[in-house]
Amino acid sequence: MFVTINNYLILSVTSFQGEIAALSAACLWALASVLYGRLGQRIPPLQLNLIKGIIAIAFLFLTILIRGELFPSIPPLSVCLILLSGFVGICLGDTAFLAAINFIGARRVLLIGTLAPPITAILALIFLQEQLNVSAWCGILLTVLGVAWVVTERVPSTSETSLTYPWRGICFALLAAIANATGGVLSRAALANTSISPLWAALLRLTAAVLMLLIWILCRKQQVSSVQLKILQEPRFLLVAILASFCGTYLGIWLQQTAIKLTPAGISFTLLQTSPLFVIPIAIAMKEKVSVRAIAGVIVAIAGIGLLFYLK
Repeated sequence: MFVTINNYLILSVTSFQGEIAALSAACLWALASVLYGRLGQRIPPLQLNLIKGIIAIAFLFLTILIRGELFPSIPPLSVCLILLSGFVGICLGDTAFLAAINFIGARRVLLIGTLAPPITAILALIFLQEQLNVSAWCGILLTVLGVAWVVTERVPSTSETSLTYPWRGICFALLAAIANATGGVLSRAALANTSISPLWAALLRLTAAVLMLLIWILCRKQQVSSVQLKILQEPRFLLVAILASFCGTYLGIWLQQTAIKLTPAGISFTLLQTSPLFVIPIAIAMKEKVSVRAIAGVIVAIAGIGLLFYLK
């Protein structure tokens, strides 16, 4: 009986590798978001993006060295798609996300960000011919509704920025959602039905984003102030930055690419957008008050996630 149960568990994990990778990435992003929130209070967003990207690239390259995957055979078209995915999804999408937060606040941006999974599914249907049945769409809808419910409750209104330019913020938030969805579909097109490893895909994607960020910062002629330079040299800041980059960027993007490779784009992006759900237990552990409404949102989202797993 034990052997039967063990074989069943192994088969289940193997069958749901993409889904488990997506949920693991979402969990790590939730943890990293808490750390990045603290780091972002001392370092500007563009510079913080560049720092975490460089640290993650170092971890990815070290992992490739250890695994002995230095010279993979990657078709040129796939390389171009992955690089374009990094530029669109990480550089453009993340920048639009940060700009939107400055105009309408994190809560509203995260709420608009829940449009990314259905946009991804529609783009995958049009360009990749990945068709989802009615039950899968119901699972996506339930998950998105649950996440949206949690997001609208989790952040107090007192911490929101004033809506000086609401339409500009909404446009940036929509651009971020579309850019993330487009980047995901480009990655899916490069990874699906090919031998490219998610590890190399993560390295190429992140390298493209970091290079564009570096060019952007140089074009803006931003100089590091003496205060910022002193902060960068603090051992505590470096340790937190390395931990956040290891969890959220290195492991997070590696797992994201694994999920995109093994799971249809619409489903993988739905599960990747569940980070706000994992913030709830973190908030409880930090002794923050969590409302009944937020817990109800988690239950609704879990029902949607369960439906997506059941369909497999």
